[in-house]
Amino acid sequence: MEYYLTAERLDELKKELEELKTTARIEVAKRLKRAKELGDLSENSEYVEAREEQNQIERRIFELEQMVKNAVIIKKPENGRETIQIGSTIEVHKDGTVKKFTIVGSNEARPEAGLISNESPLGKAFLGKKEGDVVKIKVPIGEVTYKIIKID
Repeated sequence: MEYYLTAERLDELKKELEELKTTARIEVAKRLKRAKELGDLSENSEYVEAREEQNQIERRIFELEQMVKNAVIIKKPENGRETIQIGSTIEVHKDGTVKKFTIVGSNEARPEAGLISNESPLGKAFLGKKEGDVVKIKVPIGEVTYKIIKID
C-alpha cells in the first residue's frame, strides 16, 4: 500500500518513529520493571497498564515503519496546471463563495484546513479535472456543484 505524503510530513513521521523506538520503548521498559518489582503480576494494574502501553507503542512503530517504507512523496505536478493531481492546490467556486483546497494523501487530510484526501469523494471527483470544469458531488441532501477556477 502506498502512502502519499509531503516531504515535511514524512520527516515528522520519521521523527515520531525514532522517538518511539528510543525514548518511548525505554520509558515503558522502566515502567514494566518497576511494576514487576511490586510482586504478583495477575493483580498488578500498573503492570497491565504498562503492557497495554507497550502494545500501543509497538503497533504505532509497525504502522509508522510501513508508512515510511511505502511513502510516495507528493510533489507539485510537473505537467504544470493542466489537470488536478495529488499535490495540486485548487480554487473552486461553490454557492457564491471561493474555496481553496490542496489534494493530499489520506494520512495528511485535514478538511477543516483545506487539505482533502485523494481518496475522499471530493478529492476523487477533482482528480484529473481542468480549470473551468464543473464537478458535481452527491451528498445526503442532494448534490453540490463546484466550478474549478484555478489550479496551482
